[in-house]
Amino acid sequence: MSNADNWQGDVLRDLRGGGRQPAPQDGPGSAGQGATPPVPAGPGQDPALPVAPQVPDPHPASQVPSAARQPQSHAPANGPVRAAARTTRTPDSRPAVDPSLAGASRKPRNGEPFTARAARAIWRTVSSSVAREVAEVSRIAESLQQPVTTGRQIAVTSIRGGAGKSTVAALLGTTYAHYRQDPVLFVEADPALGSLPIRLGAESLRWTTGDVADIVQPQMSLLDITGYLVQLRDMAWLLPGSQGQIGAMLDFRSYERVMVALRRYFGVTVVDCETLPAEVARVALTASQACVLTTPATLDGVASTHAVLQWMQGLPPHVIGGTVVVLTEQAPHSGIDTDEAVRTLRSIGTSVHVLPYDRHLADGGAIRTDLLAQATRTAATRIAADAFQLSQKRH
Repeated sequence: MSNADNWQGDVLRDLRGGGRQPAPQDGPGSAGQGATPPVPAGPGQDPALPVAPQVPDPHPASQVPSAARQPQSHAPANGPVRAAARTTRTPDSRPAVDPSLAGASRKPRNGEPFTARAARAIWRTVSSSVAREVAEVSRIAESLQQPVTTGRQIAVTSIRGGAGKSTVAALLGTTYAHYRQDPVLFVEADPALGSLPIRLGAESLRWTTGDVADIVQPQMSLLDITGYLVQLRDMAWLLPGSQGQIGAMLDFRSYERVMVALRRYFGVTVVDCETLPAEVARVALTASQACVLTTPATLDGVASTHAVLQWMQGLPPHVIGGTVVVLTEQAPHSGIDTDEAVRTLRSIGTSVHVLPYDRHLADGGAIRTDLLAQATRTAATRIAADAFQLSQKRH
């Protein structure tokens, strides 16, 4: 039996209350070799991304292991974990969105109009390319399920606000959590009113990156760790950067301590970074095995990204070689020729993708993958696979 199989078995027993207390000594290994293939989508559905169940609460308290809700109960009676619990103030839980704004949210829209969905369904019925689509989805799924020997960290950043950074981070992590069977972690390294918890549908926030930096201990088990995280779907957890407070700060030393301590527990970690050239963002890029650079699909956005990529050519080759550029369309009709923009940016030596405009994403609320347009689901899966493959090339 391989180290990867041992690691996954320990993790699953840990989450079910099996009680393996010492932290894994080897790096995380994926269950990709023996993973169950994705369940085929139903009629009219694209299997590229998971279809989220239509439930109001994606992570009810009843589904959280009791030990995860009481993290200190698994610490040794007189050990360092118990000491950390005594000296660290337990923060109050705060809602991710102010309850007074609940009435401002409308019913989530589908990512594409009904007429577009109907036309696509008819086209799929008469088209001969469906088999090729299924083959591509299977190929991408296989690449996403490849095993890892150490946790892969993928940083998502941008050079300006409003580029869709948190949206892309949420899509990538959701894709990894769907296809892989090892734990996936979202880390919000952008504490200044970041939107990642909202995009992931988190209802309340308590422990933050800065808090956990002073709590995590080498001997803690995965079950101990997840007690300080926000539980999501599909073996995924979130570590928020703040509780939505204005002026919250995260220093790079706290970030480094958290990432070094947590990488052994999670097969893939997606980091929603601050915009460049912030200090934490630079540290995250240095420590990550792959980077996703988001930019709006506008003339100024592409021009700025082109300049940044030219600057990156002067850095060690693995930096630009491990970067994926994502052009995010923020309007139904882009003001630039995206095909030409992609060709220009690819000429510098980096991978480039386009995330098309999607009405559901444009609403800014919790992402429901069953409401995403087919083109959005397909693009998100390709971006996730590309970034993961690049991360596998760097150790």
